[in-house]
Amino acid sequence: MSPIRAGRCTVPRQSGFSLLEMVVAMAILAFSLAILYQGVSGASKNVRSTQKYAYGVELANSLVADNTLIDPGGVNTRGETSGGFSWSVRTSPIDVVNSTLPRGALHTLEVTVSWQDGRKNRQLVLHSVVGGF
Repeated sequence: MSPIRAGRCTVPRQSGFSLLEMVVAMAILAFSLAILYQGVSGASKNVRSTQKYAYGVELANSLVADNTLIDPGGVNTRGETSGGFSWSVRTSPIDVVNSTLPRGALHTLEVTVSWQDGRKNRQLVLHSVVGGF
C-alpha cells in the first residue's frame, strides 16, 4: 500500500497519448494521404496522355506510309477514328526548277492528327516529300 503524506496522495501516472497528440497525428496522416493521392492521380493522368500521344504518332506514321506514292493530282482527305482522333492528309506538287522531273513528280505531304486530351486539344503535324506516279 502506498504511503499517504501530509495532504498529498500519490496517483500512478498512466502512459498513453493525449487527445492533442492524436489530433496532430491524424492531421499529419490526412495531409500525407492527400499528397500521395495527388501524386498517383497525376501519374495516371500522365500515362493516359502519353498513350494518346503514342497512338497519334503511330496513326500519323501509318498515314505517311499509306501515301508514299500518290496520284499526280494530289491528295486531300480527312477522317476520324473510333477513338476520337481526327486526321487529314494533304499534298501539293513541288515545282522543281532546272530538273528533268515532270510536274507532279514530287509532292509535299502534310499529315495532321488531332485529339482531345482532357480539356486540351492536342495536334501533331508531320511533313514529308513523296513521289507521284
